[in-house]
Amino acid sequence: MPEIIINGSEGRIEGRYYQSEQKGAPVVLVLHPHPLYGGTMNNKIVYRMYHIFAQSGFSVLRFNFRGVGKSQGKYDEGIGELTDAATALDWLQLQNPDAPTCWISGFSFGAWIALQLLMRRPEIEGFAAISPPANLYDFSFLSPCPAAGIITQGDKDDVVSEEAVGKLAAKLGAQHGANIEYKIIPGADHYYRGVEEELGNVVNEYLLRRLQDFKQKRKIRPDRKRRQLPRD
Repeated sequence: MPEIIINGSEGRIEGRYYQSEQKGAPVVLVLHPHPLYGGTMNNKIVYRMYHIFAQSGFSVLRFNFRGVGKSQGKYDEGIGELTDAATALDWLQLQNPDAPTCWISGFSFGAWIALQLLMRRPEIEGFAAISPPANLYDFSFLSPCPAAGIITQGDKDDVVSEEAVGKLAAKLGAQHGANIEYKIIPGADHYYRGVEEELGNVVNEYLLRRLQDFKQKRKIRPDRKRRQLPRD
């Protein structure tokens, strides 16, 4: 995956980008966990989501928030990180002006930022939120949630409460016109250790169904052929 540098408000933003071979491919931005607790774009769950979306035919961008890796700046309590995500999405869309749909994904802190960006960018039509920290951050801004998506959570998570995430998913799902899918991954801790494949299968299956819906509605062809991706 080629390294790319994006000009952000605090200087350079370091990223990794995969350009789909499929003409008119959908695009997705993948966001990493909390910068102050070891979160980077090379987190195992972020890396797995990156590859799952790529193998499903998306053009995919993951990047380091400010102050992480080669990205300049310092942690900004989520405010600057949201700005970084918006800048990265702008870059991704400039590379793919004909993308028929735009998605976002995030893990833990990254899910919180991802869902905030979802509320600000009406072109985002789908999301995958992995263990959104509903017991640690306020998610009341999702009123209503403007796009369909999947939320996953482990039942052995001692960082993010399954009860809190379940309540969030139920609240979003009860909103008028909402289409939220909630999947509990049995045996999964916060980092999905030992069950990464199960998580990947759940998200992959959801993507295939959503892309099939897009195919029917907008004549987008889901690419079911597993791609041989270059090593990062």
